[in-house]
Amino acid sequence: MDRVSSFDEPLKKLLGGATAKVMAEHLDLHTVGDLLHHYPRRYEERGKLTALADLPLDEHVTVVAQVADARILMFNNGRGKRLEVTLTDGSGRLQLVFFGHGVHKPHKELLPGRQAMFAGKVSVFNRKMQLAHPTYQLLDASDADEATEAVDAFAGRLLPIYPACKQLDSWRIAKAVDAVLPSARDAVDPLPASLREGRGFTPLPEALLKVHRPQTKADVEDARARLKWDEAFVLQVALARRRYADTQLPAAARRPVADGLLDAFDAKLPFTLTEGQEKVSKEIFDDLATEHPMHRLLQGEVGSGKTMVALRAMLTVVDAGGQAAMLAPTEVLAQQHHRSITEMMGELAEGGMLGGSDRGTKVVLLTGSMGTAARRQALLDLVTGEAGIVIGTHALIEDKVQFHDLGLVVVDEQHRFGVEQRDALRSKGKQPPHLLVMTATPIPRTVAMTVFGDLETSVLDQLPAGRSPIASHVVPAKDKPHFLARAWERVREEVENGHQAYVVCPRIGDDEEEKKGKAKKKAAEEDPDKRPPLAVLEIADELRKGALAGLTVEVLHGRMHPDEKDDVMRRFAAGDVDVLVATTVIEVGVNVPNATAMVIMDADRFGVSQLHQLRGRVGRGSAPGLCLLVSEAHEASPARARLSAVAATLDGFELSRIDLEQRREGDVLGQAQSGVRSSLRMLTVIDDEEVIAAAREEAVAIVAADPELEHLPELRTVLAALLDKDREEYLDKG
Repeated sequence: MDRVSSFDEPLKKLLGGATAKVMAEHLDLHTVGDLLHHYPRRYEERGKLTALADLPLDEHVTVVAQVADARILMFNNGRGKRLEVTLTDGSGRLQLVFFGHGVHKPHKELLPGRQAMFAGKVSVFNRKMQLAHPTYQLLDASDADEATEAVDAFAGRLLPIYPACKQLDSWRIAKAVDAVLPSARDAVDPLPASLREGRGFTPLPEALLKVHRPQTKADVEDARARLKWDEAFVLQVALARRRYADTQLPAAARRPVADGLLDAFDAKLPFTLTEGQEKVSKEIFDDLATEHPMHRLLQGEVGSGKTMVALRAMLTVVDAGGQAAMLAPTEVLAQQHHRSITEMMGELAEGGMLGGSDRGTKVVLLTGSMGTAARRQALLDLVTGEAGIVIGTHALIEDKVQFHDLGLVVVDEQHRFGVEQRDALRSKGKQPPHLLVMTATPIPRTVAMTVFGDLETSVLDQLPAGRSPIASHVVPAKDKPHFLARAWERVREEVENGHQAYVVCPRIGDDEEEKKGKAKKKAAEEDPDKRPPLAVLEIADELRKGALAGLTVEVLHGRMHPDEKDDVMRRFAAGDVDVLVATTVIEVGVNVPNATAMVIMDADRFGVSQLHQLRGRVGRGSAPGLCLLVSEAHEASPARARLSAVAATLDGFELSRIDLEQRREGDVLGQAQSGVRSSLRMLTVIDDEEVIAAAREEAVAIVAADPELEHLPELRTVLAALLDKDREEYLDKG
């Protein structure tokens, strides 16, 4: 068998159809290579054989003993079954106990006189030592040597515990691994020899043997260090090759023009840009001036002025004869951006219109719900080049939308925006347009290097002058109901002082949900912890009748008609609405400087980053902000600890780290990054920062010296296997 193909061998050839089917369906394991990369989650130490007379309490032990007797006992008026087995080894006696469905197999096998090995944790019941539900292996007394060998193999080893499923337990996975383990010898080692030796890594075949069948804890450490490095390194090489390939693509350089739109805009600004904005703008302008496409990620705290930086980049491109498109994840946000950009630009956004500036351009909005006539006009303005800037939702990427000369794409909140869509938009230019991706979710450095590794990163970490501090407090509604009453008084005080407030709820709520919710309601009455999350429509109703009676309370949620949403947002922005009760549609980009207070209901139902995003909607003006996190979670619960962390700091990077530690990679990397996620088995993005940073450095050096990896055929082979079609596309579109 050649070296590569044994890893590609389908599991059903070696394990039989039934086991292979369960592995494919429930564990996503299809080939020998997949199974060899299905690493143990942890290892049990069975310990050396222990005499029954010397059993230590509360420790995992392995004993070899003979069954003295076994009996089934009924309890709970005959509804429950218990199998009790007494063992003896000449030094003492030990009781085993099995319950429920677990009694059938041992009852048939553990007959008086049979000898077996048993492993489990020693406990005391009725003043007797016992093992509950031990694992065991029968020994065939006919062959003494074989029995001795089996005992040594069973007792002396670290026992790997695999990620398993209901249909296939860890024992059976371990047996399957035994069947494919000889193929580990054929593993293609992706690391250049000089790198492997320089860093003192174990060869890959040995690492695979050690991770699955370690003799010692040092074996496990060796194997993990090597396998982690491989994952980080292969991924970083893939990303470095993407970045290199991007530098080979052609793009039109878009250089600033003196006395153009940008200069006219800067001259109108009523404030000076922060140092951070100046620095990041320079990085972007330098990228735009090159003849290959910019790929930049702009991270900035909520309210750090990312939109201003992006707008100046768009104006530069318009000055240079191109067009710029800004993509927002929701219609509310697209409308909001359109409104704030046209306001910031004033007459410069009315190019070609009466009263517009002769240096101006048209700024058009394009969303799915626009009327036919307005849509037709917007499409016409794009294709003729009349509109230099377009702001829209995913509707911008439909086939019908044609640009005159698309030079820059700005994507807001990329994690809500699939890579396919970025790709589709990119194909709208005569040549690939420059790409700027913005996010207000601070991303820890390691995640940025892993998930957005094909983008250069800029960070805006200063807040513009005039932003106010935000005080945050947890309101324990269950333990201290009077705190919640006080929260509503605080909202009323803010409104009386001429300000406005948001109330955020996890769900919308309506009649349809009511019907579905009857069963839930019944369950909730039986167990208050299971009540459904609070809903916008119900809370708005309660507040109008109760705590906030007399104030103008309006609702905003995703099921409203876009015109309706826009109308509510306009009236809220104009100050005609005192309190806006909303879902998380306000999470990103909504900018009302006069809104100073926010009450988040059932705050424990939101993630850390999401709470931080929501909180960033207040304190956007000169008055201080207030954010109240209302929760019924128990004081000692992890949910409350999470809320306390949010209340304790306004540093988004610190919070994103806490978030990642609590949720681990899966949720954070999100579905759009599944290509990356499914290739990370040993590496944890949060704990292995040094590994990732070092691997990135090595990868960049290797790709710079040999972009096609001509001198590293093994690395090329492993990359091809990792980047199966989906992942290759994922990286291409990144």
